[in-house]
Amino acid sequence: MERNEIKKEVKIIFVSVLKNNNFEISDELTANDVDGWDSLSHMVIVTEVEKHFDIKFKLKDLNKLNNIGNLIDLVALKTEQKLILPDGL
Repeated sequence: MERNEIKKEVKIIFVSVLKNNNFEISDELTANDVDGWDSLSHMVIVTEVEKHFDIKFKLKDLNKLNNIGNLIDLVALKTEQKLILPDGL
């Protein structure tokens, strides 16, 4: 899956969870930049991203997420791994 496609789908998830469309999605975007993006909504976003892309994040992966760009890169990696390794290992 291409990075731009992932970015568009992630934006849809963010808007749905945060009930907020008043932000531009960019690689540098963080929770501090978006109204309503707090620790609880963050966990919901992570869960929705996992469900949408049919992937699972490990805690060590989540600890490395500093911004949307990191999340998009991680989704790209996990979806690519899923194609190579059917059980997503």
